[in-house]
Amino acid sequence: MIGGRLWRHPEFLKLWAGQSVSVVGDQITMLALPLAAVLVLDASAAEMGVLAAAGWLPHLLFALGAGLWVDRRRRKRWVMIATDLGRAAVLFSVPLAYWLDALTIEHLIAAAFAVGALTVLFDIAWGVLFMRVVPREDVVEANGKLMTSRSLSFVAGPPGAGGLVQAFGAPVAIVLDAVSFLVSALFVSRVRVDEGPVPELNGESVRTRLASGFRFLFRHEILRPTLLCFATINLFNLGLWAIVILYFAEGLGLSAATIGILLGTAAIGGVIGALVAPAVGRRIGIGPAVTVGAVLFTAPLLLFPLAGGPRPLLLGMLFAGEFLSGLGVMLLDIQGNSLTLLLTPEAMRARQLATFKFINYGVRPIGALGGGLLAEAIGLREALLVTAVGGMLGVLWLIPSPTPRLREVPSG
Repeated sequence: MIGGRLWRHPEFLKLWAGQSVSVVGDQITMLALPLAAVLVLDASAAEMGVLAAAGWLPHLLFALGAGLWVDRRRRKRWVMIATDLGRAAVLFSVPLAYWLDALTIEHLIAAAFAVGALTVLFDIAWGVLFMRVVPREDVVEANGKLMTSRSLSFVAGPPGAGGLVQAFGAPVAIVLDAVSFLVSALFVSRVRVDEGPVPELNGESVRTRLASGFRFLFRHEILRPTLLCFATINLFNLGLWAIVILYFAEGLGLSAATIGILLGTAAIGGVIGALVAPAVGRRIGIGPAVTVGAVLFTAPLLLFPLAGGPRPLLLGMLFAGEFLSGLGVMLLDIQGNSLTLLLTPEAMRARQLATFKFINYGVRPIGALGGGLLAEAIGLREALLVTAVGGMLGVLWLIPSPTPRLREVPSG
């Protein structure tokens, strides 16, 4: 069976195990950190906005420099271990400050920013090491397994985090995420792989190396439209999610329990999407799968602003939108991320991943801020309609490119 050999690949299994534990911990902190701000520190709406942006801002500020720095490291694995340990230390500082009665909103914002900065380094090193560990023909299958773990964490993480916060308090719950990074570091430390040579500089300046990453990406007939598709979707999708919970609660009058179940529907769709994505890619081709994923991720979100009528119909439209979008995002991410890794030469993989992350993740805080401002200007439902349609426009970057016709990635 294709991909079955990954179950007999000990180095990939170590990477997968470490990541699986870590993403569950991340889901706990994703809920516990803002709850600590609200329940312990009585944070204002403005402070909550700054806290939310702090975790994404390092991608915009540091991704390019991080890519160049990682590029020059001989042992990317030790970069990953160091950043895991660093993230654990930062998160441990939150409950420690709470126990010492010294926790402040500034501490939480600084912690979110520091974890985000270390994550930038980890993710770039991860992408390079991943391609040294996983055979080329198994990249899509491996990404499918990683995304399955991520989707399952969305199912189990928030309810578990809610229970932990209820039982022990938000700062204490963050301890589990810190422990998850220690577990990740342990697994990464046990990976045995030839990391290859450090790319030669050949007298290139920092500016030249940065420019080469942008040139490669924007001159590539497949990677350029893929990046622009992802960035367009992320820009509008973050705008949508900045206001959609408020819309569910105030615009539609849904209870907190109903909203929680609704969000869980997307996680179930994501699990199914992660499981079927590799087979879909083999069946219709990796390029068509990316294109289908771009549509299936974004189009169902139109059901949110269009939902109405009798209560069963309204809820049915919302649940359908969540489920189908959750399925689509896994199809898009698994095939699209695999395509990016497979088409990038090893010698410049760190630089290219950093450039991709700088643009693709850098638009997220901009989109989130824009969504809130748009809702204030034209109303919640109208802003949701604009952001949902805007996300759908991302596929237009792919249509004139070779991507929809790309059945297999050229070897090389």
